[in-house]
Amino acid sequence: MGEWTLRRNGQFPGMPGPVVVCVMDGVGIGRRDESDAVWLARTPTLDRLARDGPTGRLLAHGRAVGMPSDDDMGNSEVGHNAIGAGRIFDQGAKLVAKAIADGSIFEGENAKTWQAVTERVRARRATLHFLGLLSDGNVHSHIEHLFALVRRADREAIERVRVHVLLDGRDVAETSALDYVDALEELLETISAKPGRDYRIASGGGRMTTTMDRYGADWAMVERGWQTHVRGQARGFTSCRAAIETFRGEKPGIGDQQLPQFVVVDPQGGPIGAMRDGDAVVLFNFRGDRAVEISEAFEADAFEHFDRGPRPDLLFAGMMEYDGDLKRPARYLVAPPAIERTLGEYLARAGLPQLAISETQKFGHVTYFWNGNRSGQFDAAVETYVEVPSDLRPFEERPWMKAAEITDRLIDELMTGRHRHARVNYANGDMVGHTGHATAAILAVEAVDLQLARLLPVIEALKGALVVTADHGNADCMYELDPKTGKPVAAARGGFKPKTSHTLNPVPLHVFAPGAKLALDPRIEKPGLANLAATVLQLMGYEAPDDYRPGLLRFDPDGR
Repeated sequence: MGEWTLRRNGQFPGMPGPVVVCVMDGVGIGRRDESDAVWLARTPTLDRLARDGPTGRLLAHGRAVGMPSDDDMGNSEVGHNAIGAGRIFDQGAKLVAKAIADGSIFEGENAKTWQAVTERVRARRATLHFLGLLSDGNVHSHIEHLFALVRRADREAIERVRVHVLLDGRDVAETSALDYVDALEELLETISAKPGRDYRIASGGGRMTTTMDRYGADWAMVERGWQTHVRGQARGFTSCRAAIETFRGEKPGIGDQQLPQFVVVDPQGGPIGAMRDGDAVVLFNFRGDRAVEISEAFEADAFEHFDRGPRPDLLFAGMMEYDGDLKRPARYLVAPPAIERTLGEYLARAGLPQLAISETQKFGHVTYFWNGNRSGQFDAAVETYVEVPSDLRPFEERPWMKAAEITDRLIDELMTGRHRHARVNYANGDMVGHTGHATAAILAVEAVDLQLARLLPVIEALKGALVVTADHGNADCMYELDPKTGKPVAAARGGFKPKTSHTLNPVPLHVFAPGAKLALDPRIEKPGLANLAATVLQLMGYEAPDDYRPGLLRFDPDGR
């Protein structure tokens, strides 16, 4: 048989109807206390699935999804990579850390981009700019990666460096920005004390107001970033710290991710880090989804999303290649993981119709990331991709998001009888969880549970199966916890200190397959998201490719 042939499963013929995977984004298994919005939510459908069907928990963080260590949170990118690939690949954080540790990012055959960047700046006595998310969240970036690049620039006699910081408060504590800013300032000041060195922070803004849009949801964010970082046009301050403290004073309680954009100015009021002809720019984020749009703004000759104004002659590079199909950016420091032979590609090559559906916020996760960081379809004749446009209003104001509209279209598609496999992402638990609003997160989880209630009778009528899981935790812990006591940390203004980042918690697995005598296989040790692709193939009546992680089900004719 050929490389792409799917072998029939001799033990289980598969479900007659569609096999649907539902990813409840950000809905992990928490502590079942006042911090846990998933536990606090009214979830009769999830309760039913846990009671009646094969049910368990999956690892969705750390080494189980290709992160450097088990202290690293999972995220939507690596989670969907693992689900769709059926295997574990070293991910961006791990690849970058390795390239820095062994020096290959700076020297040798794979260091051509870094060498081009530094040679250009030295030859023109220009400025080297670093742009990216300033934290140690290790989801989009890591501050230590930036520090390594800055130190290397100093070592290679780069005279002038400007850093453009995007403030986090999402993958790390909500108001922790100054911890990272102070550490960066200390490094820059130490280097600037040397003769012939001028290293400073030049601009910034919160990650949810400035630069880091994704999936074309709000190009105005990118435009604000362009005007701030490139043209130096934003509210001016004498330092990054002064900007953050002023914004917090003007709007008490504001989280770092929502801080407005700013520039650092000289005594005459001019920006100290606007980008000029001859400069070079390195975007030090390694994750692709929130890096593609700003990369396009820097690189594309034909550009229609906003008026860039006079466009300086810049050499632009990313930490990684953010979109392999679009080849964007053209230059990058570290090669991304090569993820091939995904579940979606196997099904497409077998001529098995499949559906991918979500709203804009997670549409790329059920397509691009699920398919191994590949844009577009493998075979449009057998693949249907549906994007439901997301709201632009704050998620805590509409925690139901577009869950109902997604379900409407999903049911319509399933009722056609066309699709043998479908995958759907409900973004509520993650996007609302990131806001830090615990009550809204409870409503978000309840909204998803309601949609599952609508799906179950459809799945049963079609004689199909529904696999319910999550890509990582988030809403399962809405408060910062004291590491010593395990209790929620009190907030200065009363209540508890919000937690806006992902968790290290496992995620649920529920299998709804009416009429099928299936059970979870107890022989699978430490099951994780990478086991799901083979599990889907089991439910479809196929054996997984030999190098896939094993499926989680076994045929149980006696109903044991």
